[in-house]
Amino acid sequence: MKCSCSKIVAAAALLGSVSAQTFRRLGACPTLGCVFPPDQADFLAGQYFDIRLEVHQPRNGSEFIGLPLDNDFTFTVAKKGEEAKPATEFFQLEEPKLEHWNFTWFEDLFARDANKPTLVNVAAKAYRRIAIYEPGEYTATLNYNNGSKTEATWLVRDLAEERKAKNIILFIGDGMTTSMISAGRLIAHEMINGKYQSTMAMDKFPVLGHQMTHSIDSFITDSANSAAALNTGHKTTVNSLNVYADSSRDPFDDPKIETLAEIFHRLTGGHIGIVSTAYIADATPAALVSHTRLRSQYGAIVDTYLNGVQNYTWTDVPVDVIFGGGAEQFYPPELGGDTYMDRNYYEEFAKADYQIIQNRTALLAASSEEKALGIFTTSNMAKWLDRNVYRENLNQSLSPTGDESPALDQPGLKEMTLKAIDILEHRSGDKGWFLMSEAASIDKMMHALDYDRALGELLELDDTVKATIKHLNSTNCLKETLILVTADHGHGFDVAGSVDTQYLTAQDGDRKKRDAVGTYEQSGESQYMNSGNLTYTDSNFPRNWDPRYTLFQGVTANPDRRENWSVRKDGPRVPAVELEEDSDDYYVNPEDGIGGIVINGTLPVGDSSGVHSLTDVPVYAMGPCQEMFGGTYNSIDIFYNMAACFGLGRGQAPEKL
Repeated sequence: MKCSCSKIVAAAALLGSVSAQTFRRLGACPTLGCVFPPDQADFLAGQYFDIRLEVHQPRNGSEFIGLPLDNDFTFTVAKKGEEAKPATEFFQLEEPKLEHWNFTWFEDLFARDANKPTLVNVAAKAYRRIAIYEPGEYTATLNYNNGSKTEATWLVRDLAEERKAKNIILFIGDGMTTSMISAGRLIAHEMINGKYQSTMAMDKFPVLGHQMTHSIDSFITDSANSAAALNTGHKTTVNSLNVYADSSRDPFDDPKIETLAEIFHRLTGGHIGIVSTAYIADATPAALVSHTRLRSQYGAIVDTYLNGVQNYTWTDVPVDVIFGGGAEQFYPPELGGDTYMDRNYYEEFAKADYQIIQNRTALLAASSEEKALGIFTTSNMAKWLDRNVYRENLNQSLSPTGDESPALDQPGLKEMTLKAIDILEHRSGDKGWFLMSEAASIDKMMHALDYDRALGELLELDDTVKATIKHLNSTNCLKETLILVTADHGHGFDVAGSVDTQYLTAQDGDRKKRDAVGTYEQSGESQYMNSGNLTYTDSNFPRNWDPRYTLFQGVTANPDRRENWSVRKDGPRVPAVELEEDSDDYYVNPEDGIGGIVINGTLPVGDSSGVHSLTDVPVYAMGPCQEMFGGTYNSIDIFYNMAACFGLGRGQAPEKL
């Protein structure tokens, strides 16, 4: 056995020297023994979670070991200063069965190119639906392979149980950054001699902070794990919704973490609302109540809104309001839908006493006394610019009924949010409510490098925030409601000057066209508010979306594209396309940006759109607990601050309350 242990030590040392950046055997597990939740995890006292333990045995490649996987597979938990106890004793549950499976992974890009994966055998255990009630620091220890161990230090936060807010609204500008807000302000608010004559609704919030968006095992996040951090207080892996990503094949058996919405409803009976301009099974709306390793499990996510996660009673959260797109996850396959178990989810929700709403007219007339499912189009909802300026593009959206007619009567984020508030306020009584409202296509249009539509979505968010404050004030709910406006991540976007679009298109050759860009004093002033016929009552949007002098704007990570810095009047932009079918090799779209400058991309050629960035994102706060949100902090702190404001800290087990 001594010889075998030496082999393990050598294998562990070798693992550290060969671990790759692009490929990892399993995220957040640098050794052959894995504990999830991993080291440095934070918890809310009384928050339910699962534990997954794995021991890995690579069968080829650089880290092979030969010991039986079942050797000395034990797990203990200890509060700091106290004796370690077996997990079964600490959590008062039965020992779970030992599971076995295998998986493969590539050690690095060279192994991928050579198609030489490494096989890994796995032994695993899972402890389900447990909680730690006493705040403090804990050490969880996995012992395996006759002497190896993996330790994880956990922190259970000590939060006050005093409730300070009756309601919370969490506005998410998906992908929104401070520089985008600056650009939105520039095109929608008049400036005279360097001074704005009006400012954004967000600008008027009394508290501004910044959150760091890193994921658990990569410094660039996606919308799933960033939303999971906001909703659970736990970092996780790209594509994961409120679970820690294990190595099993089943996307639904990964260790789950209870969300704020679930805790809020379980402890207080509070009511939940979800509003998004995306398809409603997309990552950000799904993160309120869904638990899966793969955000692409859209059908199951829709079922979760109605039925919770099977065999997990703490995930059964009735959502009073669900507004967004994604009708193909609701109407049945005979109409072209793609639903969970081929069910008609309009009928399923109607059986559960939801009013079914499918257009703006019906939304405005809907009852505030009943639960509501509002699905207004297939896929993502039409963008603000197409609903309000270039309305002929609405025929690009399809009806939520499945009859393939255009969805010409879609509401905006403001109308959905105000109706959601009315329903939640009417139904929740003194229990209060939690509403997430997402401007999803800031992100989606930044991915498409369609900066004008992205800024239109951002301005719609700001207009919604302004209208929400006015509406809450009119119903005397403002003083008891915490309003947060933030993002889940950013894009590397900024503005560096202006562009004379007439001069640009009149020139021959890219080098001469670059003379159309004006920097510093040649940038001049914004032309978006100086002319045009568009007017908006009590709202701030550009009067002219197509001035001669536009913004020299863009993102820092791109596919090949052609830029003319002019609004796309015929619908959302497609900057790059495959010139050869199934080649996974993207080039400049020959139909996009006519008259502009061809710019080489910086991303892998298989990427057809922009990507997320590292940038910190802003957090605006107004109302009870607003002081908690100033400064710079980790994204998980937004969860803990909301939990504290709702008074959800629970330092005792349920039977002792």
